[in-house]
Amino acid sequence: MKLRLFLVLGLLLAAPSAASAQCMLCGQEGATGGTAARKVETPLRVEVETQLDMGRVAVGAMGGAVELDPLSGARRLSGDVVDLGGFAVTGTVTVTGEPGAEVRVILPTSVDLESDRGRSARVSGLVTDLNAAPRLGPDGRLQFRFGGRLQIAGLDDGDYRGRIPVTVEYQ
Repeated sequence: MKLRLFLVLGLLLAAPSAASAQCMLCGQEGATGGTAARKVETPLRVEVETQLDMGRVAVGAMGGAVELDPLSGARRLSGDVVDLGGFAVTGTVTVTGEPGAEVRVILPTSVDLESDRGRSARVSGLVTDLNAAPRLGPDGRLQFRFGGRLQIAGLDDGDYRGRIPVTVEYQ
Protein backbone atom coordinates (compact mmCIF):
# COMPACT_ATOMS: atom_id res chain seq x y z
CA MET A 1 0.00 0.00 0.00
CA LYS A 2 1.41 3.37 -0.98
CA LEU A 3 1.01 6.36 1.32
CA ARG A 4 0.89 9.96 0.20
CA LEU A 5 3.74 12.30 0.92
CA PHE A 6 3.44 16.05 0.46
CA LEU A 7 6.69 17.97 0.43
CA VAL A 8 7.14 21.68 0.93
CA LEU A 9 10.39 23.33 1.90
CA GLY A 10 10.68 26.85 3.25
CA LEU A 11 13.69 29.11 3.34
CA LEU A 12 15.11 30.98 6.26
CA LEU A 13 16.45 34.28 5.10
CA ALA A 14 19.84 34.94 6.54
CA ALA A 15 20.27 38.42 7.87
CA PRO A 16 22.23 40.57 5.47
CA SER A 17 25.91 39.82 5.92
CA ALA A 18 28.44 42.54 6.47
CA ALA A 19 31.43 42.60 4.15
CA SER A 20 33.87 39.93 5.25
CA ALA A 21 36.99 41.83 4.21
CA GLN A 22 38.08 45.33 5.07
CA CYS A 23 39.84 47.69 2.71
CA MET A 24 43.57 46.97 3.12
CA LEU A 25 44.65 49.96 0.97
CA CYS A 26 42.81 52.55 3.01
CA GLY A 27 44.86 54.44 5.56
CA GLN A 28 43.62 55.64 8.90
CA GLU A 29 42.15 59.11 8.92
CA GLY A 30 44.53 61.63 10.36
CA ALA A 31 47.57 59.35 10.05
CA THR A 32 49.10 61.52 7.30
CA GLY A 33 47.19 64.69 8.02
CA GLY A 34 44.77 64.08 5.08
CA THR A 35 41.65 62.08 4.67
CA ALA A 36 41.82 58.61 3.18
CA ALA A 37 39.34 57.48 0.56
CA ARG A 38 37.11 54.69 1.85
CA LYS A 39 34.89 52.44 -0.17
CA VAL A 40 31.39 52.26 1.26
CA GLU A 41 29.84 48.87 0.54
CA THR A 42 26.13 48.47 0.29
CA PRO A 43 24.80 45.92 2.80
CA LEU A 44 23.74 42.67 1.17
CA ARG A 45 20.06 41.85 1.08
CA VAL A 46 18.79 38.30 0.48
CA GLU A 47 15.21 37.82 -0.71
CA VAL A 48 13.41 34.57 -1.49
CA GLU A 49 11.43 34.76 -4.72
CA THR A 50 10.20 31.12 -4.70
CA GLN A 51 10.52 28.37 -2.10
CA LEU A 52 11.94 24.95 -2.88
CA ASP A 53 9.10 22.48 -3.38
CA MET A 54 9.72 18.82 -4.26
CA GLY A 55 6.09 18.24 -5.28
CA ARG A 56 3.79 15.38 -4.28
CA VAL A 57 4.96 11.79 -4.18
CA ALA A 58 3.97 8.46 -2.64
CA VAL A 59 6.65 6.46 -0.82
CA GLY A 60 6.54 2.69 -0.47
CA ALA A 61 8.08 0.42 2.17
CA MET A 62 11.58 0.64 0.69
CA GLY A 63 11.78 4.45 0.80
CA GLY A 64 13.48 6.53 -1.84
CA ALA A 65 14.55 9.97 -2.93
CA VAL A 66 13.39 13.01 -4.88
CA GLU A 67 16.04 15.15 -6.56
CA LEU A 68 15.47 18.60 -8.04
CA ASP A 69 18.07 20.00 -10.48
CA PRO A 70 18.49 23.80 -10.26
CA LEU A 71 19.81 24.11 -13.83
CA SER A 72 16.97 22.37 -15.64
CA GLY A 73 14.26 22.29 -12.96
CA ALA A 74 13.91 18.55 -13.67
CA ARG A 75 12.71 16.29 -10.86
CA ARG A 76 14.09 12.76 -10.62
CA LEU A 77 12.58 10.03 -8.46
CA SER A 78 14.51 7.00 -7.25
CA GLY A 79 13.75 3.99 -5.08
CA ASP A 80 10.20 3.11 -4.08
CA VAL A 81 8.74 6.56 -4.96
CA VAL A 82 5.80 7.32 -7.25
CA ASP A 83 4.92 10.74 -8.71
CA LEU A 84 1.49 12.01 -7.59
CA GLY A 85 1.62 15.15 -9.70
CA GLY A 86 1.81 18.72 -8.62
CA PHE A 87 4.60 21.09 -9.51
CA ALA A 88 8.16 20.72 -8.32
CA VAL A 89 9.79 24.15 -8.05
CA THR A 90 13.42 25.08 -7.56
CA GLY A 91 14.15 27.70 -4.93
CA THR A 92 14.89 31.15 -6.34
CA VAL A 93 16.82 33.80 -4.42
CA THR A 94 17.64 37.41 -5.33
CA VAL A 95 20.63 39.13 -3.74
CA THR A 96 21.13 42.90 -3.89
CA GLY A 97 24.20 44.86 -2.89
CA GLU A 98 27.26 46.67 -4.28
CA PRO A 99 27.16 46.65 -8.11
CA GLY A 100 29.80 44.37 -9.62
CA ALA A 101 30.90 42.91 -6.29
CA GLU A 102 31.93 39.27 -6.06
CA VAL A 103 29.93 37.28 -3.51
CA ARG A 104 30.00 33.86 -1.90
CA VAL A 105 26.75 31.92 -1.44
CA ILE A 106 26.71 29.37 1.38
CA LEU A 107 24.13 26.60 1.65
CA PRO A 108 24.19 23.96 4.40
CA THR A 109 25.39 20.41 3.72
CA SER A 110 22.02 19.05 4.78
CA VAL A 111 18.76 20.12 6.42
CA ASP A 112 16.39 17.98 8.46
CA LEU A 113 12.68 18.41 7.78
CA GLU A 114 9.82 17.55 10.12
CA SER A 115 6.39 16.27 9.17
CA ASP A 116 3.09 17.15 10.74
CA ARG A 117 3.22 13.66 12.32
CA GLY A 118 6.63 14.08 13.97
CA ARG A 119 8.61 12.14 11.38
CA SER A 120 11.73 13.45 9.69
CA ALA A 121 13.35 13.48 6.27
CA ARG A 122 16.63 15.00 5.12
CA VAL A 123 17.50 17.30 2.23
CA SER A 124 21.13 17.04 1.19
CA GLY A 125 23.26 17.90 -1.81
CA LEU A 126 21.96 21.46 -1.97
CA VAL A 127 23.39 23.10 -5.10
CA THR A 128 22.89 26.33 -7.02
CA ASP A 129 23.03 27.23 -10.69
CA LEU A 130 25.76 29.82 -10.00
CA ASN A 131 29.20 29.79 -11.59
CA ALA A 132 32.36 29.40 -9.47
CA ALA A 133 32.81 33.16 -8.90
CA PRO A 134 29.37 34.83 -8.80
CA ARG A 135 29.15 38.61 -9.03
CA LEU A 136 26.35 41.08 -8.56
CA GLY A 137 25.36 42.70 -11.85
CA PRO A 138 25.80 46.36 -12.80
CA ASP A 139 22.42 46.98 -11.15
CA GLY A 140 23.65 45.38 -7.89
CA ARG A 141 21.42 42.30 -8.32
CA LEU A 142 22.10 38.57 -8.61
CA GLN A 143 19.39 35.96 -8.96
CA PHE A 144 20.03 32.23 -8.63
CA ARG A 145 18.14 28.97 -8.30
CA PHE A 146 18.90 26.02 -6.06
CA GLY A 147 17.80 22.44 -5.65
CA GLY A 148 18.79 19.31 -3.77
CA ARG A 149 18.00 15.71 -2.90
CA LEU A 150 15.30 14.68 -0.41
CA GLN A 151 15.76 11.23 1.15
CA ILE A 152 12.55 9.68 2.53
CA ALA A 153 12.31 6.56 4.70
CA GLY A 154 9.75 3.90 3.82
CA LEU A 155 6.08 4.72 4.46
CA ASP A 156 6.87 8.10 6.04
CA ASP A 157 3.87 10.08 4.87
CA GLY A 158 3.10 13.66 5.78
CA ASP A 159 3.66 17.25 4.88
CA TYR A 160 7.38 17.86 5.45
CA ARG A 161 8.62 21.36 6.17
CA GLY A 162 11.89 22.94 7.14
CA ARG A 163 14.07 25.99 6.76
CA ILE A 164 17.12 26.19 4.55
CA PRO A 165 19.47 28.98 5.63
CA VAL A 166 20.96 30.90 2.69
CA THR A 167 24.00 32.99 3.58
CA VAL A 168 25.61 35.46 1.18
CA GLU A 169 28.86 37.32 1.87
CA TYR A 170 31.05 39.74 -0.05
CA GLN A 171 34.33 38.18 -1.20
